[in-house]
Amino acid sequence: MPPPGRWRLRKGEKVSKPPAAAGGIRRAATGETAAHVTIDGHPVNLVHLPGLGADGREDAGARDGRPGPGPGAGGADRAPGDGRRTAPGGDRRSAAGDGWRGRLASVLEFARRQLDGESEVDQFGFDPEFNSRVLMPIARLLYQHWFGVQMRGLAHVPEAGPALVVANHSGTLPVDAVMLQAGLHDEHPTHRNLRLLGADLVYEIPLLAPLARKGGHTRASPADAHVLLRSGELVGVFPEGFKGVGKPFSDRYQLRRFGRGGFVATAIRARAPIIPCAIVGAEEIYPLIGNAKPVAELLRLPYFPITPLFPWLGPVGAVPLPSKWIIEFCPPVPTTGYPPGSENDPAVIADLSGRVRGTIQRKLDDLLSERGPAFG
Repeated sequence: MPPPGRWRLRKGEKVSKPPAAAGGIRRAATGETAAHVTIDGHPVNLVHLPGLGADGREDAGARDGRPGPGPGAGGADRAPGDGRRTAPGGDRRSAAGDGWRGRLASVLEFARRQLDGESEVDQFGFDPEFNSRVLMPIARLLYQHWFGVQMRGLAHVPEAGPALVVANHSGTLPVDAVMLQAGLHDEHPTHRNLRLLGADLVYEIPLLAPLARKGGHTRASPADAHVLLRSGELVGVFPEGFKGVGKPFSDRYQLRRFGRGGFVATAIRARAPIIPCAIVGAEEIYPLIGNAKPVAELLRLPYFPITPLFPWLGPVGAVPLPSKWIIEFCPPVPTTGYPPGSENDPAVIADLSGRVRGTIQRKLDDLLSERGPAFG
């Protein structure tokens, strides 16, 4: 029999899980129960996510501040509840041996598991093995060889346990989110997986949606963010949203409004520290000089970018410029000292949101001065 908290399925069999696994938002207030779906049309083996019950509802442990039972998200590829990455696939691949035959056998076995629906994902669709073996190697090429990203302040990111990374957002396309995720995956002492909160638009794009979920992303829902944090995950959010990533090049590195401070309420509710993060380098990869609003409205996009190279050079214009990047984490801001109910106090939300925003803006100014020219 499968171990507790894990479901084993036959090919083609449907699974019962919360709507969040398909990118939906759980509606606990209305008593909505789990929906019967498959993830992106493929059967999978679900791994229990601490803080989320088998019926898709938040368990009592997560509600009262205790970590939920069961293995950590990602099953064999994760230490329980700490958001860390270990060798994907574990013993199944070490038995294959060393050398090219072992590597080939490992690749074939990985492909078989993916095709047969034997990959293990949590209730949000995160597949740690697919992320480590497919998505991160692609991101690593940009991180190491195209942008040459410098990542600093990793000592401020805890080795285990929940934390909310709050960063500036820019660059026309959200490449900064992927670089942040890749840096933590590769350079953090415990190789933490960053669970990014994304806009609804991401989950409406047929090819992008399944890749985002397999990479650990989920919708920017307060309910989902709370469950992830109470499960000990490292969660990432970009409060500027599309106003940040789609701002004109003339306004580069000038932070937009941090929404209504929802990230603060989420952190206080989960009693998780907030880690401000400044990202320099993304603004120059696609310098936004215009917005083709009629095209954006036709495609139902928040904006349609016009850069010095796109759309004039076609696919060549979509290649990001090789700017110099620095990503730095600032000292964490604790939230455990706030009394119960503070997450509903507008004054507390505004104050803490402003402090975090100010910290990031000052760090951006310092990093820009230190970096100098974006190219060369």
